[in-house]
Amino acid sequence: MEETQKTNNNPTLSAGLGGVIGIKAGMTQVYSEDGRSLAVTVVEVKPNYVTQVKKSDKHGYSAVQVGFLPKKENRVNKAENGHFKKSGQPGYYHSQEFRFADDQAIDGLAEGNVLTAEFIKAGDLVDVSAVSKGKGFQGTMKRYNYSGSFKTHGASVNHRSLGSIGMRAEPGKVFKGKPMPGHMGHVKVSIQNVKVVRVDLENGTVLLHGSVPGPKSGIVTIRKAVKAGV
Repeated sequence: MEETQKTNNNPTLSAGLGGVIGIKAGMTQVYSEDGRSLAVTVVEVKPNYVTQVKKSDKHGYSAVQVGFLPKKENRVNKAENGHFKKSGQPGYYHSQEFRFADDQAIDGLAEGNVLTAEFIKAGDLVDVSAVSKGKGFQGTMKRYNYSGSFKTHGASVNHRSLGSIGMRAEPGKVFKGKPMPGHMGHVKVSIQNVKVVRVDLENGTVLLHGSVPGPKSGIVTIRKAVKAGV
């Protein structure tokens, strides 16, 4: 009985700043009760394992560290092995902390607990975070939606150029923050108030109606919406 309770999910963990980690599996469509077709993103929520519980008296803040996607033993380096062996667990491909306001929210948690998406249900609003798709080096028309130059007869071949980037002798420089060509994408993006259409705990999937950043097979973090109803 004690072993069963040790691995039980703790729904209070995912309140506030807590959440779960999943994988963006792709998109599909489902039908609502009134017959409308809804485009949804499928997030596969595999088991999230508690690898460390941090308390304010020892670490200075309250948090829970979660491991996602276990590694094979021969793929765990010494640093990871030294960290995770304290909790008696293998290494993980992805680790993340969820912070809390105080220790009360994480009382009773221990290393080895398994977390799922049972803290949300259909109709809830969640905040979704992920690393966006990388676009590589792009010009200003794609990166900042510039209109480009003239495309009529007589215009030089500079249709997609950004135009002037500064002044003449005074001040004689390009100001910081000027939109320029450069690396686009591959940054952390958070989308707020994404609607939950369906939660399938048996198969470990969550269907979300709304924009979910990142490519397929990317890591996605789901939290309860902090601005729900605002």
